[in-house]
Amino acid sequence: MATADTMLQTALREPAERITLDLRTVTFFDSAAIHALVRLAQQFPGTLTVLPSRQVRRVLDISGLGEQTWLSPT
Repeated sequence: MATADTMLQTALREPAERITLDLRTVTFFDSAAIHALVRLAQQFPGTLTVLPSRQVRRVLDISGLGEQTWLSPT
């Protein structure tokens, strides 16, 4: 919750052709982080890639977002 807005603002700060979020070391992912991720997916359609940790993938699966094209299968 404390870093979700920072993640969002950092990703939005500079123009980019592609955005890759490396979340492979994230151990806690809450609704604020899900909201930030969904906003990024809307802001960067077709250019966002998320590399999830096991915990992030589980939360996204439970929330119904586990099949999004921006979510890497790793």
